[in-house]
Amino acid sequence: MEAATAAMVWFRKGLRVHDNPALDAARRGAGRLYPVFVLDPRYLRPDPAAASPGSARAGVARVRFLLESLADLDARLRRLGSRLLLLRARDDDVADAVCAALKDWNIGKLCFESDTEPYALARDKKVTDFTMAMGIEVVTPVGHTLFDPADIINKNGGRPPLTYQSFIAIAGEPPEAILEEYSELPPVGDTGEYELLPVPTVEELGYGDISQEEISPFRGGETEALRRMKASLQDKEWVAKFEKPKGDPSAFLKPATTVLSPYLKFGCLSSRYFYHCIQDVYRSVRNYTKPPVSLTGQLLWRDFFYTVSFGIPNFDQMKGNKICKQIPWSENEELFVAWRDGRTGFPWIDAIMIQLRKWGWMHHLARHSVACFLTRGDLFIHWEKGRDVFERLLIDSDWAINNGNWLWLSCSSFFYQYHRIYSPITFGKKYDPNGNYIRHFIPVLKDMPREYIYEPWTAPLSIQKKSKCIIGKDYPKPVVDHDTASKECRKRMGEAYASNRLDSNSFKGKPSNLSRRKWSHGDHDASNSSIAKLLKTS
Repeated sequence: MEAATAAMVWFRKGLRVHDNPALDAARRGAGRLYPVFVLDPRYLRPDPAAASPGSARAGVARVRFLLESLADLDARLRRLGSRLLLLRARDDDVADAVCAALKDWNIGKLCFESDTEPYALARDKKVTDFTMAMGIEVVTPVGHTLFDPADIINKNGGRPPLTYQSFIAIAGEPPEAILEEYSELPPVGDTGEYELLPVPTVEELGYGDISQEEISPFRGGETEALRRMKASLQDKEWVAKFEKPKGDPSAFLKPATTVLSPYLKFGCLSSRYFYHCIQDVYRSVRNYTKPPVSLTGQLLWRDFFYTVSFGIPNFDQMKGNKICKQIPWSENEELFVAWRDGRTGFPWIDAIMIQLRKWGWMHHLARHSVACFLTRGDLFIHWEKGRDVFERLLIDSDWAINNGNWLWLSCSSFFYQYHRIYSPITFGKKYDPNGNYIRHFIPVLKDMPREYIYEPWTAPLSIQKKSKCIIGKDYPKPVVDHDTASKECRKRMGEAYASNRLDSNSFKGKPSNLSRRKWSHGDHDASNSSIAKLLKTS
């Protein structure tokens, strides 16, 4: 009976108090509550060989956002008479650290949010195997998505729906959020001789001298998530008329989107709560946009990719992925590094990649531009290489959505109009003809005249000297000729498509009766027709 009164809520994502089903389940009937987060060395250990400061798996901006989110969660728990118990993984194994605490603290009930990412499934199975042997009750509610991906797949005959429309037809309306506000939580029990860590600063993690690194303007945590959400929803006309994929990818001082994706990624904001708050706005206006282009439509896109990624084996790679075109991408490390480091010689592309490294975020259309350029547009380099860069640097990097977007934008799956290419010259120019975005993120080009800002290699040498920017010396020459490269990419994509015809709307795999493992992961194009309108052939 003593053990039954002690409950642990294990935070991983879901770094919030509001609408947190795992926290709610843990507090009910608990005499003592242990809110735990385990620092995972896989994501935090410094890697001196990484292309930019941070770990092998996460750049500094993403690590900072996580730490800010943990500090905010701890502060919110303390206001409820509790606190966050921060542990260090033993021998790099988060599961072992959780199992040890469960035993040492005599926990009777463990609650954690279900997670469908492959790494999380393996980690969580190790923990639940232990709890089963120990007789510990386990509760793993769905809290990170609107719907349970396994339920959607089962309703679809054991196969994930591979179009947005079929997903919507199956999904229906998401469940309501938990709106109860807590005045207090059960007290934290005795932790014995455990070393309980304070939330470290990013400087304390040993990433070297990061004093010159620009700090992302987006601060982590539930408090900031709710503030940002409420600020966005106050403009009811903007919410009602929101239509993706429209928006200005060059707007950086005041982004043209909510920038709530990182808060959804870390679970600082509940997607269900956000969805129903948007619905409240819709009820107060006469007309509003509908999915797939509306604001709620973007949350449904998020769930779509979570569901497909859960139901498709090897979703995060080309080989062995039944819905992915098999394309003989090129191997060219020099071109890849130029793209990754913002040194392609195309200012629009380079400014986006520099913003990614500095801020850990860029507008969705900016992401489309650089993804297209790397893969089917100009360089013909494997989408998995670009995916890895985004995975490490984006503060909203999300396994399901990141892989889904790269499959889409490389025309490997979901979207197949490979002949439509984002021009690295004209696409950005139509939003920002003066090149203010480029001037901000590439200061060496700040004095380049407007008519040359997107193609500085065309500026006469006298203009380059006057602008204090000699192309080939102060800023690189283009790594490819866009006209030639894009034509070659179209040719090679056509050959690849001809060699492996794939039905884009059916999954030929064997249906499976998926039940969500009890031990048991931003934004996207509006539709094929909408993206086709945006893409400008060069």
